[in-house]
Amino acid sequence: QVQLVESGGGLVQAGGSLRLSCADSGRTFSRSAMGWFRQAPGKEREFVGGITSSGVTRYAEFGKGRVTISKDNAKNTVYLQMNSLKPEDTAVYYCAADTTYYGPVYLDYAEYEFWGQGTQVTVSS
Repeated sequence: QVQLVESGGGLVQAGGSLRLSCADSGRTFSRSAMGWFRQAPGKEREFVGGITSSGVTRYAEFGKGRVTISKDNAKNTVYLQMNSLKPEDTAVYYCAADTTYYGPVYLDYAEYEFWGQGTQVTVSS
């Protein structure tokens, strides 16, 4: 049974940083790609970035230079480090798991089979 649990969200001032965590229990974490998405009120869910089983990362254009994704296979946890946060980064952030072994990072949220409950990130101006 796949279970993803995000943590680390909260309220931060513009220019600040946050690190989100996503713990993956009961799955072959080390062999699958993980993605991060976000959804702001009234907007569609959008790709933030992801990491493959081998550690290759891919980022949305808006996150390049501000976002870093990493993983710790020993802890079955993937991280999303966000710096220089802006008010427009305010959203619920979700991690997602793809069950394809050794697959790429997909930009389309429909490619991911399992999702966490989401964690709220609010950036104040």
